Amino acid sequence: MAEADPASVGRLKPVPEVEAMPADALDARLRGADRPFVFRGLVADWPLVEAGRKSGREARGYLLGKHRDAQFLVSIGGRGTGGRLFYDDAMQMNFRTVRAKLPEIFAQIDAVENEADPPPIYLASIDVHDFFDGLHEANHVDLGDRSCLASIWMGTRTRIAAHNDFPDNLACVAVGRRRFTLFPPEQFRNLYLGPIDNTPAGRAVSMVDLHASDFGKYPRFREALRHAQVPELGPGDALYIPSMWYHHVEGLDPFNVLVNYWWRETPHFLGQPQDALNHAILSIRDLPDGQKAHWRELFDYYVFGNADEAAAHIPEDARSVLGPMTAENASRIRAFLLRQLSR
Repeated sequence: MAEADPASVGRLKPVPEVEAMPADALDARLRGADRPFVFRGLVADWPLVEAGRKSGREARGYLLGKHRDAQFLVSIGGRGTGGRLFYDDAMQMNFRTVRAKLPEIFAQIDAVENEADPPPIYLASIDVHDFFDGLHEANHVDLGDRSCLASIWMGTRTRIAAHNDFPDNLACVAVGRRRFTLFPPEQFRNLYLGPIDNTPAGRAVSMVDLHASDFGKYPRFREALRHAQVPELGPGDALYIPSMWYHHVEGLDPFNVLVNYWWRETPHFLGQPQDALNHAILSIRDLPDGQKAHWRELFDYYVFGNADEAAAHIPEDARSVLGPMTAENASRIRAFLLRQLSR
């Protein structure tokens, strides 16, 4: 049976909030954080935030003044979806993705902005440095020595299904309001994740519609909601989302802009865990049970256990990829995998 949006009836927990702090204190707080927190007003002094407080059209004008003459990737959905970018009944995307110049895209938003249920128009994860001049310099958070990917997300009212990301994430609301529904990583079984290779934006998403949670079809989702947290952010507010936390994201106003920063606390030469999972599905999942049990033990020994213990009996200068993971060893593993996968 479908139920009303749980966030709207106040059943979910709020996210802890922190007080204003200097940049070095924010850096320390981020380094020690393993749970989400909201920082009200962190970017309230951005020129983009000030423009958006006047109107969506004013914010678009500000962005047009700094954009590059390039083709932007934009997702356009159909009417009657309530802004939800998701699968259709055939498990294909319910939106189309095209490339267009930013003035053309914003003209389409101008035309539908005041409609009650406009078709969603969404520019997702646009690289701030590659597509704008001077936008980062005038609107950014000082995150110290982190090597960050800065992205901007712009569009009409949208709903993005719960998903997670491998990097840590600082999400800064610049224009409009956004509601996040957050789930701890260990709740993945209760979110009923969809395909890992056919996804709306590269990550597996929850198949549950948060606005019409069908507990008959997805009974374990009740348990996920017990652990969920919901912050609603206004212009200038920021949310820290730790690595692997699931987040359902809603743009609540006719025009919404978010700038986020992704970073890893681990070296960039390390591989992507999702690639390892995909390869394990290919090569291990369908083995006989006895063989799978042995490979589980090998993974525990070499990957999840004590790496030093696994190589202690091998002379230190002969441990190769079983030694400490360095950029050189990472390159050696990649080259080995490429040779094996191309056979």
